[in-house]
Amino acid sequence: MKTALIIIDIQNDYFEGGANPLVGSREASLRAKALLEDFRARALPVVHIRHLSTRPGSTFFIPNTHGAEIHKNVAPIADEKVIEKNFPNSFRDTDLLDHLRSEDVTDLVICGMMTHMCVDATVRAAKDFGFSCTLVGDACATKDLEIGGRAVAASDVQTAFLAALNYFYATVSGTEEYLTLYP
Repeated sequence: MKTALIIIDIQNDYFEGGANPLVGSREASLRAKALLEDFRARALPVVHIRHLSTRPGSTFFIPNTHGAEIHKNVAPIADEKVIEKNFPNSFRDTDLLDHLRSEDVTDLVICGMMTHMCVDATVRAAKDFGFSCTLVGDACATKDLEIGGRAVAASDVQTAFLAALNYFYATVSGTEEYLTLYP
């Protein structure tokens, strides 16, 4: 059994002043930073996922912009893998699966942004590829949504997506709980 940390899309555009700020992005990034420091201290593999939006009309994560850069709170260091993606699912058209298999990784600890989009898509794909997943929910962030003229608060979006993933796709944990289990 070998565990890797996957940090999804914690990029500048999701923070205050960015092109698509999320609710609680700073706090989630600091929790992700605690996980990152723990994995570094235990010399376990870390993979940073960086979304680059190449769709016509995209308004954030535009290549070669400050907004598309990984946020300083979780900035990669020289020996950490960085994977660039163009779709919500971090496995789609990337070498993530090959990289994890080459490292003999069986278990994933996942955090990042946005819970309802890229985190959800990646967790589901990871489980489908046979990985055991722990999703650290308070190290994730999302935003208010709307459907059929009804507003859905970010806290409700977060709760619904974490609850949906918790049964089959992942074990949902908090940062403190995870770090206590794996000191």
